[in-house]
Formats: sequence, structure tokens, C-alpha cells
Amino acid sequence: MSLGNVLMGDDALGPHVIAHLNARYEFPAEVQVEDLGTPGLDLHPFLAGHDVLILVDVVKSRGQAGELRLYRKEQILKHPPLPRVSPHDPGLKEALLGLQFADEDPGEVYLVGVIPSETGKLEVGLSAPVRAAIPAAMAAVTEELDRLGYPARSRPQPLDPDIWWEKVAGEEGPA
Repeated sequence: MSLGNVLMGDDALGPHVIAHLNARYEFPAEVQVEDLGTPGLDLHPFLAGHDVLILVDVVKSRGQAGELRLYRKEQILKHPPLPRVSPHDPGLKEALLGLQFADEDPGEVYLVGVIPSETGKLEVGLSAPVRAAIPAAMAAVTEELDRLGYPARSRPQPLDPDIWWEKVAGEEGPA
């Protein structure tokens, strides 16, 4: 599952990764590959009822734009949630804590994160460092699926990823 706003620059990383995964791989029936968009504090219902979650999003972390960061549920919940101050803040910690309180939390959560260059501007298109991180983020997702026993199979004939938001904005997405 991915989180992200396709109209906020690098915040569109998650939807890009999902589009590329769907174009390159076929997944077992038990695996749902979805772009959740920007549900904010309404994230809880999207995460409830799953045994395992693999999420893709940009993350606030020290380092250079485009660097990959991988987090397990314990690492995500290690610190209390901070106040939400931008449309990027998805409320992931709040949703996971709410799921724990309701005894619906997934056994495993894996966050595939990439440090963004910019998420606060209204613009379509990823920065070069974040766009370059798409293959690493895809590999992290498929490696985790392999570890869990749900391997993705390469499509015999890869599709073009459906990066519709860049086409609508008049930009060409990655091939």
C-alpha cells in the first residue's frame, strides 16, 4: 500500500512505486497492491483487518534526498506521534495506535520510506533523487514479499506504469 499526494511533488513517491510495481509484477491473490492516496486521520479503516502491511511513502529523516529508509512497526511506534502540521502527515502512528487499541493491529508493519527533496509545494513530478529511488523502493517491497512467502512474479511483458497524474499535468512519467 502506498500513501502520498500526487499533486505535492515528492509526496507522490508511494503512488509512483505502486504504479511501477503493478506494471512490472504479478502478485499472489493474497496480496493487495493499492494506492491509498492521502487519507490523513482516516487511515485506520484502510489498515484494519490485515495481518501484514507493507507501506511506501516519503519519510522525514536525516540524510540526503532519495535515500531509502526501512522501518518495522516497533520503530515507527517508538516515539509518540507529533502534531500534524502539513497535508503530507498521514497519521500513520495514530492509525497504528488506534488499531492496537481496537485489537485490530497487523502483526507486522514494514514502511519503505524515501527521504524527499520537497513535499510542501503544489507541483506534479518527483525530484531527480526521489525518482532515482523508485527501483530501490520496489526492490524493498518485493524482497519483503519474498521473505513473507508471497513472491511477486515478473510480468512476461512489462507494462508502462500508469502515471496518469503526470500525463494530465503535461509531463512525461518515467518509462
